[in-house]
Amino acid sequence: MDFTLSKTDGKLNPELFNSIAKDAAKDVASGGDRVNKSTQLRKFYDEIVLWDNKVLMRPEKFDEYLPFIRMLNAKVAYADGRNLVDFRFVGLLNNGLKQVINPETLHTFKLFMEAFMGFYKQVRDKD
Repeated sequence: MDFTLSKTDGKLNPELFNSIAKDAAKDVASGGDRVNKSTQLRKFYDEIVLWDNKVLMRPEKFDEYLPFIRMLNAKVAYADGRNLVDFRFVGLLNNGLKQVINPETLHTFKLFMEAFMGFYKQVRDKD
């Protein structure tokens, strides 16, 4: 699922936290019953929130934190290898994390994932 976190003309895409997040949720939910339980996805969202909070408190440390933020790619790959998530969610996280280049894009990614999680809970069959 492709989406863009950066601003165009100083503005976010007005659909980023709405239809784009909902489409991403539908895509990830289409993986079937084998994987992508909302509780597993919530663990990744919670870690994104944790890093966003750390950066909000100490934005000058963003460059120090970025390698650990990007380490979420390795963690989601491990979860994929254990059949806890599927390639759709891996792709979603990879796409977002590669766009995290400063505190603002991290915060935007956190908000996107918040919207995604809300829509995912709606469109996903009950866990």
